Amino acid sequence: MLNRVVLIGRLTKDPELRYTPTGVAVANFTLAVDRNYKNAQGERETDFINCVVYRKLAELSAEYLAKGKMAAVDGRIQVRSYTGNDDQKRWVTEVIAENVRFLSPKGSEGGSTDSRSLDKTSSFGHEVNLDDDIPF
Repeated sequence: MLNRVVLIGRLTKDPELRYTPTGVAVANFTLAVDRNYKNAQGERETDFINCVVYRKLAELSAEYLAKGKMAAVDGRIQVRSYTGNDDQKRWVTEVIAENVRFLSPKGSEGGSTDSRSLDKTSSFGHEVNLDDDIPF
């Protein structure tokens, strides 16, 4: 079986960093990812995808990523459920990131102060020219 996802998009807000009771860092952020096609009005639609990052990668993501910055995320999809305060069962779908790459150029608005790659495993991509359409 295979559960793998690669996303490239812009953060909709600054990452939220918190720590579990055992001290594990967890960062949450949402990526806005444009679809490859245009709708009937000639506009691209956007998906807003929740991402979760753990441990040192979470701390570094919270430090270097911010609203409007472009990032690539490599990870897996996870679906979980919980019961809300109203006793209704709720489902959450999110990407558990294993690799985050900062793609915004240095010094640009929404840009990163550091365009390094942060890997849990290994790098998964090449430099992307942000002025061109992504071919997938």
